[in-house]
Amino acid sequence: MKIIFFLFLLLSSTVFAESEPTEKLSKEQLLKIEQDKEQQRVKKISEHLSSLKKLEEEISKERVWTKSYASYLTSLDVRESLQKIKERIKYLKDKKTKTPSEEDELNAIISKEKILTIQIEKFKEKDSAPFSTLITPPNIEETSSITNPFDIFTGISLIKTLSSDFNDYIKRKDELTQLINLLRKERDLYKEIVILDVDNEYEKEIEKKHKQLERFETALETMEIASEVYQKRIEIIEININKDIEVQVLKLGKIGVVVLVVFFIFFILKLIVKKYITDNERFYMTNKIITFLNVTLIIIIVFFNYIENASYLVTILGFASAGIAIAMKDWFMSILGWLVVVIGGSIHVGDRIRVDLGGMKYVGDVMDISLLRMTILEDITLTSVTDNRRAGRVIFVPNNYVFTQMIANYTHSSLKTVWDGVHITITFDSNHKKAMHIAKEIVKKYSKGYTDITRKQLNKLRNKYSLKNTNVEPRIFSFIKENGVSIDSWYLTNAYATLTLRSVISVEIVEAFNKEDDITIAYPTQRLHIQNEDRVPPFDTNEVI
Repeated sequence: MKIIFFLFLLLSSTVFAESEPTEKLSKEQLLKIEQDKEQQRVKKISEHLSSLKKLEEEISKERVWTKSYASYLTSLDVRESLQKIKERIKYLKDKKTKTPSEEDELNAIISKEKILTIQIEKFKEKDSAPFSTLITPPNIEETSSITNPFDIFTGISLIKTLSSDFNDYIKRKDELTQLINLLRKERDLYKEIVILDVDNEYEKEIEKKHKQLERFETALETMEIASEVYQKRIEIIEININKDIEVQVLKLGKIGVVVLVVFFIFFILKLIVKKYITDNERFYMTNKIITFLNVTLIIIIVFFNYIENASYLVTILGFASAGIAIAMKDWFMSILGWLVVVIGGSIHVGDRIRVDLGGMKYVGDVMDISLLRMTILEDITLTSVTDNRRAGRVIFVPNNYVFTQMIANYTHSSLKTVWDGVHITITFDSNHKKAMHIAKEIVKKYSKGYTDITRKQLNKLRNKYSLKNTNVEPRIFSFIKENGVSIDSWYLTNAYATLTLRSVISVEIVEAFNKEDDITIAYPTQRLHIQNEDRVPPFDTNEVI
């Protein structure tokens, strides 16, 4: 008991000691203390309001989310106003008797109803939750499998596009997370202000911010779930694309090996042809055929490796052939002409030919025979001298011209010579028999070698063609012209150098004729006859009139 009593006395003395200074404080001191507390409270409220202002500036930077939320709130206000207007319209329409003011009001709110309806239609998030566009991940369309090397680039591009879209979506989620943290700080500041503010004027603002924060948090939860699902879908698509790319790369590698083997085989064939075929023309045509077969075989290998069903190809080509044949008629005719030229053997590379194109004649040597055209190098010939006055041009002749235009081959098959002629006119009083004999001897002298060559070439052609006239000796003809007798000398000459021999023979004949006294070369001349006679007047001048 003594101990309890002692503790009671000690406790009483302590309480008395603590309460004694308070009782001793004056009223002025108490008032000052209260003023200091009020100043601190006001200061803290001011600091919180300043912090709120900074937070609102940071929140306003997230324009995408805040703008979407403001649009959502506006749509709610518009819907609420529209609902009230509809109720008011229904009330006024149901009312049997209306005052003039009610009639005016009805017309006004009907117009307003139309305006609000149009405004609601313009809202993108109509009949949907707020941020529906922002929280919805990009749509992933069904990806087709990679079936050829060109699709590899499409697949890689798709992976990059999906990754970019996913990064943008994650970036939006991070922005929303940052915005929610700012909104939470803003809400906490409002709570602290409410505790300090005795009037509690910020309680409504707290409720408003709380609802806003709940909506943003709900959107964030939705985005987190959607991002996980979206990421898994991207991973699955990426795995499938990588598998298809791997398959196509392996397939392309196998085809590449096969193509290299084919190239190697045809390269060996070309070396063999080059070694054993010495004739340039045959080597060129054989080389072209090998190249054509090489390219065709490679196209077939690649083609059938990427055609899953050959029957589909036949069907497609069947339907497309008619249109292609019409649209590419000239190409097909050129290809057919190429087959005729190559298989028929009417024209070879190196042949000298003449082509009539558009009223003009072109004589030159064939440099190349491709699938669509022949390439000719124009030489200096009699045609160039008399008609074109041009030479050295490269002429491109479509292969389909073999069906429609005249093409003359001066060096067909084994023939390398052509007939050429020189004609010189002598006067009527000249010894034309002697002139014909001189001309014949000259052309025999210069064309003897070509005559023998042609005789052998024609004998070879007898096995291929029916030849009736095989006379290869020079031929001399005489014709009556207006100003004399024309001596025409025809002889065989090199098909590639006709002008050279023509020039030599012409000079020789002229010199031989000029040496003879009874042979005169005729050329256009004029004779002037002057006659001096006495003129007889028509009457007697001495007669007197």
